[in-house]
Amino acid sequence: EVQLVESGGGLVQAGGSLRLSCAASGFSFDDYAIGWFRQAPGKEREGISCTSKSDGGTYYADSMKGRFTASSDNANNTVYLQMNSLKPEDAAVYYCAAELGSCPILGYDYWGQGTQVTVSS
Repeated sequence: EVQLVESGGGLVQAGGSLRLSCAASGFSFDDYAIGWFRQAPGKEREGISCTSKSDGGTYYADSMKGRFTASSDNANNTVYLQMNSLKPEDAAVYYCAAELGSCPILGYDYWGQGTQVTVSS
């Protein structure tokens, strides 16, 4: 069974940093792509990044380049999202997702429960 568990969210002041984790189980990182997304209240879900071991690449949405960095620890089946210089508008529930294949992924079948990020001004 594919499972994804996010952690690391919380309250941070504007300008601060957070690192989110996505612990994955039930599948091999060799075969799956992992994406990060976020959704703020009343807004559509936004894609942040896609990482796939098969091609060794991490791809970012244009609007997310620069302050967000995704990385993976393949030995521990964990993907991270480092977020720097956070702004109040970055506040959202952040999700990781997994799908068989390599980036880019059109649709993800497996989702974590999300972790809340709150940024105070």
